[in-house]
Amino acid sequence: MTINVGIGVQSFNKIREGNYFYIDKTSFIKEWWESGDDVTLITRPRRFGKTLNMSMVEQFFSIGYAGRSDLFEGLSIWNEKKYQDLQGTYPVISLSFANIKEKDFPTTRKKICQLLANLYAEHSYLLDSGLLYETDVNYFKRVSESMDDSDATLALYQLSDYLCRYHGRKVIILLDEYDTPMQEAFVHGYWEELVSFIRSMFNSAFKTNPQMARAIMTGITRINKFSCENSESIFSDLNHLEVVTTTSDKYATAFGFTEEEVFSVLDSLGLSGEKKEVKQWYDGFIFGNYTDIYNPWSILNFLDKQKYAAYWANTSANSPVGKILREGDSRIKKKFELLLHGESIRSVIDEQIVYNQLDGSEAAVWSLLLASGYLKVLSYERYQDIPINQEPMYELALTNYEVSLMFRSMIGRWFARTEGDYNDFVEALLIGDLDAMNEYMNRVSLQVFSYFDTGSKAHGAEPERFYHGFVLGLIVELTGRYMITSNRESGFGRYDVMLEPEHPEKDDAIILEFKVKNKRREETLEDTLAAALKQIEEKQYVAQLAAKGFPKEKIRRYGFAFEGKNVLIGE
Repeated sequence: MTINVGIGVQSFNKIREGNYFYIDKTSFIKEWWESGDDVTLITRPRRFGKTLNMSMVEQFFSIGYAGRSDLFEGLSIWNEKKYQDLQGTYPVISLSFANIKEKDFPTTRKKICQLLANLYAEHSYLLDSGLLYETDVNYFKRVSESMDDSDATLALYQLSDYLCRYHGRKVIILLDEYDTPMQEAFVHGYWEELVSFIRSMFNSAFKTNPQMARAIMTGITRINKFSCENSESIFSDLNHLEVVTTTSDKYATAFGFTEEEVFSVLDSLGLSGEKKEVKQWYDGFIFGNYTDIYNPWSILNFLDKQKYAAYWANTSANSPVGKILREGDSRIKKKFELLLHGESIRSVIDEQIVYNQLDGSEAAVWSLLLASGYLKVLSYERYQDIPINQEPMYELALTNYEVSLMFRSMIGRWFARTEGDYNDFVEALLIGDLDAMNEYMNRVSLQVFSYFDTGSKAHGAEPERFYHGFVLGLIVELTGRYMITSNRESGFGRYDVMLEPEHPEKDDAIILEFKVKNKRREETLEDTLAAALKQIEEKQYVAQLAAKGFPKEKIRRYGFAFEGKNVLIGE
């Protein structure tokens, strides 16, 4: 048996008309409609069927698709007469922010205004309906990419009114990927401007809109109602908002594929023997109490190509994730080392993401990674089992093998800007060429030191963020050859790394001690280097490795002395 897989097809009618492979998710329509919720926000990782489901909802309810029973016949929603009668009976306003990925606020605002202007152009027949007053006509004609904030933030509200007058029925509003421009605003530094603009639009469209029947918004994250400065309240006025996150049971199987669905199609294609491997690569997502949810984008690509690859990981630049990990402090990078080693970490989780806290809040970082699908919950504490006023801890791990590959590739790109100097340093380290190590490490430090140190606080005197990024790079570069562990010493500016060879008969064990120059105690970088080497002896790292069976003559020791971006390495 073969199937026709439509990679990247996100229009419901195109999938149905083209007879592309489709797993029936129309039960979502019934579940949402019968919930009675006015405004629903659904958060799911990227490429998890949000856009396809929004297209499905639009084409089910929209008057523009009246009479299109052919799109839904044979699917679960068509089993009930009342839903057959409901199809094609509502005016629907549908828009997506998925392609708004700009580097500055003026361009972002312009693109949002272009989307709104396009909506008005689609409904230009309203101008000839005789139902609009002169003031309405004037407003309609002002809607453009250059309209002012007052007109722009009222655009959805006004269009709802016009469509309701024309069709005699309140409208359904669908907004897909609402938070895409918010993520770009965080990365590029225009958060406050965008939040103010979006807040006004959401308030008029979703709260004070008497002509709105129901609404759905989708995104990756739930933007918090309040930040510590009380300035991120884009949802603060929407007290009737129903939020459905990845920890909610609601709509748990409507986005992504269940294990039963995946295994069924594998069986039908004669690929039953691939179940274990497919599970390792693409399983691991948990929505509410539903475990074993599979990544639909990766599954579709695997079914189409029938080979294993990191399909999902290669569909986005992962800008916010890369930024917070690269610039994160030692606690974040240290825990990420554990995740790369296949271990788990523990953290408090807050599903209401506060982007302007990502530079200082460890819990905010892990919460974003969980919401984005890069982490999964292994276990968590229940409130009834912990002391009052204490937040429950979650045990987290990387979601699956595909995600692990994605992060390893991301870390490798951190050092790509060194144009080979980092790889040359690693080679020099492995063969023990001290002169080359000094040459290449100073080049690397000069080129990427500040790349790890662009947070809101000044850390220039302490190479801590660079150090932990460097360790993550070693873990990625030497996987399969060395087991790498690192520790931060209790004294300021001291860090050590142990490289234990997987094949001791071929490779030496290596100890690296990093030390920042203490201007009160050390006059020269050579003094700092001597202190670093002394630290190796005092901590008896050689004895620790010898106890594991490594001959002392096959244990190399290096001190790294830092002063700003200057590095001196000795043994």
